[in-house]
Amino acid sequence: MDEYHSSDTNALGFCLLPSELIQSILFSLALPEILCMKLVNKFLSYLISDQDFIRQCNLRSRSVTWLFVYKKRWRRDAILHGFSDQSNRWFKICIEDLIKQVVFYPDEDIYLLTASGNIFLFASNSQKAVIAVNLVSKAVKKIPPCPLGPRGTSSWRRSGMKLVPESSDSGHFRFSFVELVGNSPVVFEYNSETQKWQCREAREGKGNFAGNDCMFLNAHNAPRESLVVAIGSEYIPPLILRPRFGNREQQASWVNVNDRRHVYGDGHVMIMRSRDQRRAKVLCSIEVWGISLRSGNWEYVSNVPSEIMEQIGKPYGVMIGCLEARNGRIRVVLMSNYEGSWDIIWLTYHQQSGVWNWVSLPDCKMKGSNLAGITFSSGLSLT
Repeated sequence: MDEYHSSDTNALGFCLLPSELIQSILFSLALPEILCMKLVNKFLSYLISDQDFIRQCNLRSRSVTWLFVYKKRWRRDAILHGFSDQSNRWFKICIEDLIKQVVFYPDEDIYLLTASGNIFLFASNSQKAVIAVNLVSKAVKKIPPCPLGPRGTSSWRRSGMKLVPESSDSGHFRFSFVELVGNSPVVFEYNSETQKWQCREAREGKGNFAGNDCMFLNAHNAPRESLVVAIGSEYIPPLILRPRFGNREQQASWVNVNDRRHVYGDGHVMIMRSRDQRRAKVLCSIEVWGISLRSGNWEYVSNVPSEIMEQIGKPYGVMIGCLEARNGRIRVVLMSNYEGSWDIIWLTYHQQSGVWNWVSLPDCKMKGSNLAGITFSSGLSLT
């Protein structure tokens, strides 16, 4: 009883502070913390629901990048963990009750595909369906099957899809992915406002796309040559690109995939080289290449400095990665497992300054859980 009385007293004392100071304190919090503060009492709920506060908060949140890891403990719970580049701890978001609105089987396998803004897309393996979840409005719905028919979780490739939310207050979004149909890449796009799919076949040829105005989707990834589709205006057909490395020596060096891993995304590829150490591997180097808009081939961008590699070069048994290029920054995350323990590495490359940053992450406490998806996201908002 004393604990609750103390909590109520602290909340009351906080609300007696000047409104400008309260707003300043709230703006220093991460968005999940602000949403929790909204539940404290009517005064804070009124303040956080004010349109001017929402507008300022959404404006600030645009520059925040989030890393989301979805893990599931068999027959126990479904937890989404979020960490932002402006916070120092993980936030736990239980989505079990939301998913139950459209998935009625307790043992169903759900996987996180991608996220952007307040929208998160999950794939159901047994139902072969994609589920859209809005974490703020709590809206949940199944996306109608695409023209290719129902798709299992193994059909989706992270580098071959993109989720783009519409204006922050509409709740609508566009979900695009590319697939080879009869050896030709076709772009499929779902519009949540019309609830319809449309498809466009990519064409060969040269285009004049500006990097910031173009979306890249990978239709096929291979060390020798990749097949990437560049999407610009909706009035211009998607363009086929076949990026290769610049010379035969470089092409030959990437063919030996035993000591290398490739992660693709947003017109870039991350090449990770490892060496054997007893029954594990140790990360030795990381390079990032991007598609040259002049030649259409892979062009060297940068490599992670040795001083950072010395800190992140830990033994691993299995490793997966995720790559995002946006607003002049390239973000990569590597998630590895060694003898049952998970480790997460987040690196950011600032293209203008040429500087790499290593984002230090606290323990996500993944031991004993199954990894069911990882993705970057940005643009979380209060609406």
